[in-house]
Amino acid sequence: MLKIFHGLVALMLLSASAHAQGLAMHGAPKYPADFDHVGYANPDAPKGGQVIQSFPGTFDSLNPFAIKGTAAQGLQLYYDRLMARAWDEPFTMYPLIAQKANVPDDRSSITFHLDPRAKFRDGSSITAADVIFSFETLRDQGRPNMRRVYKLVAKAETPDARTVKFTLGEGYDRETVMILAMMPVLSKTWWKGRTFDSALLQPPLSSGPYAIASVDPGRRIVYERDKNYWAANLPVNKGQYNFDRIVYDYYRDDTVALEAFKAGNVDLRREFNAAKWDTSYDIPAVKNGDIIKESIPHARTERLTALIFNTRRAPFDDITVREALSHMLDFRWINANLFRNQYKRAASYFPNSNLAASGVPKTAEVALLSPWKDKLPVRTFGRAWEPPDVRDQADLRNHLRQADALLKRAGWIIKDGKRVKASDPSKRLTFEMIVNQREDEKIALQFAANLERLGITMTIRVLDSAAFTGRLNDYDYDMVLHYWQNTLSPGSEQMSYWTCDAREQKSRWNYSGICNPAIDSLTKGIAQSKTREDLEARVHALDRALTWGWYMIPLYYSGVDNVAYRQFLSHPAQTPVYGFTFETWWAKGPEKPDVDIKANKR
Repeated sequence: MLKIFHGLVALMLLSASAHAQGLAMHGAPKYPADFDHVGYANPDAPKGGQVIQSFPGTFDSLNPFAIKGTAAQGLQLYYDRLMARAWDEPFTMYPLIAQKANVPDDRSSITFHLDPRAKFRDGSSITAADVIFSFETLRDQGRPNMRRVYKLVAKAETPDARTVKFTLGEGYDRETVMILAMMPVLSKTWWKGRTFDSALLQPPLSSGPYAIASVDPGRRIVYERDKNYWAANLPVNKGQYNFDRIVYDYYRDDTVALEAFKAGNVDLRREFNAAKWDTSYDIPAVKNGDIIKESIPHARTERLTALIFNTRRAPFDDITVREALSHMLDFRWINANLFRNQYKRAASYFPNSNLAASGVPKTAEVALLSPWKDKLPVRTFGRAWEPPDVRDQADLRNHLRQADALLKRAGWIIKDGKRVKASDPSKRLTFEMIVNQREDEKIALQFAANLERLGITMTIRVLDSAAFTGRLNDYDYDMVLHYWQNTLSPGSEQMSYWTCDAREQKSRWNYSGICNPAIDSLTKGIAQSKTREDLEARVHALDRALTWGWYMIPLYYSGVDNVAYRQFLSHPAQTPVYGFTFETWWAKGPEKPDVDIKANKR
């Protein structure tokens, strides 16, 4: 009878783990507690086959959570987390290692109840001790974003072997519990006696859907599907992780990787270069259908690539100068001549999403902006900002006149064909832009040519990756061509982008050097949003304040994921809002022969 009782208890626990509610950042999860699979996955997708992808560069570590080393591609296939994201919602987590999570209304704590089926690859159970070890290790030795969030935990408790409670301390926000739910779980036993914060080429014990079959450091990593993966049939995983083998081959640069794809040595390639997408795939394999070239639309927030003013330095501490120079970028010419009209012009810090401000401010936005009328340009309270648009060369003369008038208002006049300070004609308006790619240099050259017509000299310095990163981290530039990356669920990371504190801290992301109490207030309120409607109002208000501050000249975004792949590959018809989702793809056959484990010469 006792055995029957224990069996019934175990059955109840297993049932609960497969039918537990998700955890949403705002509102309710899309999927009910008894959902079978996510809508963008095919639950009947066949298992088997292999796929080879390429990546430029090199790697020397299998630990993506440590600061040291360059982690290999694909390690998200190797490590499980407490809960898993669904990519057709802005930010919702569903049961994985944690079968459920309890969170109070004020989100001051989160309690994870671990699935009793959760196991590492050697068959050992994942316990609360492993979660606490992971938390403490990543808090003290993990990547900076993990350290920052995990240090908001005031107390970590383990009421029993399958329960972990994190109580939050000062400085937490409503997003903190979500970040904790994304925690990878490491094996305490395996890591005992090993150094965590170092490059690692021995595969750690893990619990993800794939094992590491072989590693050729810097050249190739091969993953093999774990056919005994404990979570294969959980709703959040069903229909996913379908390939028996996934290979990442490394090449010295992307041009070589593209040629490898054309030669048949790579099966799937994401193309991030619009000009290449338009011109480099005119090959027989595309024409005869052996290669499928597909632009997959998405609705996620795209990165904002821009020419960024450093307002820590003159003359870009003057908003009028920044506005004047914004008239001199001929985006239409750049898009046509450099990118073959493959891009759209960004007009927001949150392009391609409903987080971008539009029209006149709604009531909720006005309420957020009104207390800061004396700190924001008056145009912030009108229609949403749009970048100056040079329609053609004739229209460029009109923009020249507008820019000239603005510069004169700011105290910069023309003398002997040069733009000089009216109060000190010996002081010329000159500055430097740094870039780290030759393709970016072409954009800078077009901008520089237009500035010359205003009597302004802009020099361009192309730096290698190390030098560029060093100067970016030190804010050592006048202007930089770079980007910010936002998501559909902005949160506490916004304080690293736009606030006065971030302006003074090196190696953050306040590239413009923004410091405005109004923007500080709007930014800090985002992570405390209790509803999606509240979040959108706050982000719209912030977007208005940022864009009307003329802190950057926006460039481009695409709104699609460009993917080229061989005809034996397939994917679901439905694409989630976040776009390309590799884990849902499969091989439809015939199955390719096993990959040669030996590294290719490149």
